[in-house]
Amino acid sequence: MRVGVVVFPGSNCEYDALGAMNTLGAKAEFVWHSVTDLSGYDAIILPGGFAHGDYLRPGAIARFSPVMAAVERFAAEGGPVLGICNGFQVLTEAGLLPGALQKNIGLTFLCQPTTLVVTSTNSVLTSGATVGQELVIPINHFSGAYTCDDATFASLLEHDQIVLRYKDNPNGSRGDVAGLANERGNVVGLMPHPERAMSTLLGSVDGRVLLESFLTAHVAA
Repeated sequence: MRVGVVVFPGSNCEYDALGAMNTLGAKAEFVWHSVTDLSGYDAIILPGGFAHGDYLRPGAIARFSPVMAAVERFAAEGGPVLGICNGFQVLTEAGLLPGALQKNIGLTFLCQPTTLVVTSTNSVLTSGATVGQELVIPINHFSGAYTCDDATFASLLEHDQIVLRYKDNPNGSRGDVAGLANERGNVVGLMPHPERAMSTLLGSVDGRVLLESFLTAHVAA
């Protein structure tokens, strides 16, 4: 299983994502943002950080990096794509996921454990979990409050695209959204960091069920 971890100028969670994938038995490697061909990979991760310094707004410049055209093709062909934190922001800016991420309520940076509730298993990230399952996963963001218009939110509910919700909403995210998928379920974005919940030494191993799902969902496809 070959996993590409896309690195933008300003990414800072790429080593966490790489390490988590390798721990689970995948062969992960970094992909620089100028790459235009992802055909050799089985799955793609857009990690957290501050791509291009978060200038304009998070993900707004990264959306135009050459690699994103390749990510769009990869996703259109059914390839698993996961955006974590800043990666989620990039996916919304690129139009691969609906809505947007805005500044947290209270304009505060949040770095803390949060409890998530699995609300759908119809995605590559949650297929191995169970609906109602609670997971303790850390967050680390300033612009993590999910927002969208009423029509988009109604569509998300209709198509079962909200895959993770906060049990106790920390950032003002609409509908307690912590993570969502495209209609097909192969593109997923979430603000919490499952790659940082891989060991009891870090406080939780609950990230494993999500990242294992991400890998095995492709194998089963």
